[in-house]
Amino acid sequence: MSEDDESTPTAIVTRDSHVAHSTPIAEATWRNMPHKQDVAVLMLSRFADFFQQAAIQTYGYYQLKSFDPNISESDVTKQTGTLFASFTLAQIVSSFLWGLAADRPEVGRKLVLMVGLIGTAFGCIGMAFSQSFHQAVFWRFFCGAVNGTVGSARSMLGERVPKAWHSRAFLLFPAAFNMANVAGPLLSGILTEHFHTQPGEATGWLQLYPYAAPNLLCTFILLSEAALVHIYLRETLASKRPFHLRALIPTTLLRRGLIGHSRNGSAPSHAVQRLDEEHLLAGDEIELQPRKPAAPKQLPLSSLCTLNVFWVLVSIGIFDFHLGAFNNLWVLMLTAARDYVPDRNVQRRSPFKFTGGLSFTPTGVGFALSIIGYIGVALQFLLYPPASKRYGLLRCFRVSIILFPVAYYLAPFIAQLPSSTPSPEPASGALIWLGIAAVVFLQVAARTFAMPAVIILLNNASPHPSVLGTINGLGQACSATFRTIGPYASSHWFNTWRERGVIGMAWWIVASIAAVGCVASYWVKDGDNAALAAPKTPRDQANAR
Repeated sequence: MSEDDESTPTAIVTRDSHVAHSTPIAEATWRNMPHKQDVAVLMLSRFADFFQQAAIQTYGYYQLKSFDPNISESDVTKQTGTLFASFTLAQIVSSFLWGLAADRPEVGRKLVLMVGLIGTAFGCIGMAFSQSFHQAVFWRFFCGAVNGTVGSARSMLGERVPKAWHSRAFLLFPAAFNMANVAGPLLSGILTEHFHTQPGEATGWLQLYPYAAPNLLCTFILLSEAALVHIYLRETLASKRPFHLRALIPTTLLRRGLIGHSRNGSAPSHAVQRLDEEHLLAGDEIELQPRKPAAPKQLPLSSLCTLNVFWVLVSIGIFDFHLGAFNNLWVLMLTAARDYVPDRNVQRRSPFKFTGGLSFTPTGVGFALSIIGYIGVALQFLLYPPASKRYGLLRCFRVSIILFPVAYYLAPFIAQLPSSTPSPEPASGALIWLGIAAVVFLQVAARTFAMPAVIILLNNASPHPSVLGTINGLGQACSATFRTIGPYASSHWFNTWRERGVIGMAWWIVASIAAVGCVASYWVKDGDNAALAAPKTPRDQANAR
């Protein structure tokens, strides 16, 4: 028996058995979702990745200040935006290449996912022991360059779970995001608060690297998840072959992505040959010998140039721009001094002219960020399922994203609410926290519907299974581009308009961009899910016949 034959599964059919879910199930539920183990491992992979991103948002600002205690407020704000953006900056190119690699038979989805987790873990170690701004930016850039987990995980979930369960399965990734937004900020805030409030009491290596603890925690979580992926997760790429290192060379990925795969590959199949009717009627078990089909052909990249793919990517770009800008502006507002005085003499003649923030400590920042996760988890499981089932994917997406500009417009006014503590102490009091909860509720409610929607819409826009990893990599590259621009642009607007006495203008510019996304969403269509349907290439259609 050849190697290909050994790797090709066989099916056992009895009177009561089915092949490949040939009999439709009345209703898709959490209980009867297939391949729960694989789904759980994929969800944990997204949790681990989101955790390290949420953690650094909590302590990144303070770690940069620890490098230079005399740095100005304006400079540390710029550095914070650069640090946050460096991760996604690397992904602009690398995520597309990892998407191409995930579609290569010699590489596959699972290997790309493991490389991303392990590589990001080593980047977190480098971040833990950084002693300058440039070192920190390098290691965050390294994390982004090796991290192709988003596209590979989305592709594996789309291929592993039948379409009937997609609305539930893809809900788990945003749920992982929300849970990481609870655990990441809280644990990071606890691990760094002592060094912020009592910096002289640290001893040994912790005195030299006061922010190493949360980074090493991220490393442990990422490596643990990589072990789970290696042990429990199964490859979903149908044409997977033994790994060759040359398949990861960027020029090879681009060349083969442009002209399509070579025709020498082979793909396992569950092709069913004609069965003896008497044995089936008798209830005997019959081993089905797989029929070895011709190799599936990968479509060239030009096949992705459709109008719907374009508008889905536009919506993803706008969504990720203002999401990245929000994450950055939210941290800057929480940490900004309450009594900031602009360089120029600004006269306050309008309720829109103010410059202060909330001056939170790491624990306060961590708790404020964790509220995003708490509300997100609740809405994800209580509001999203019934609403999406009743109103549909596109309608929920278009209506929910209207809340984004509303949340962004109201956000800067939190600093103007009455506080129970005098300046320059951290703002506190019932009204402050009610304002934070209200803005976060609006933003998270919108994101609860938007995040799973853009994942499903992108998967459904793929014209063929052979380019599913590529289109997810392209989507991640688009996402990374605008998540990079978002923090950069919002930091610039924050600094510029704070000096002019209108700190809220940065928020209101982002709100206007989010409003443009609301209009663009009406050109987005929900595709026919061709990526997970029957083969579409001429060779595949011939095989299907």
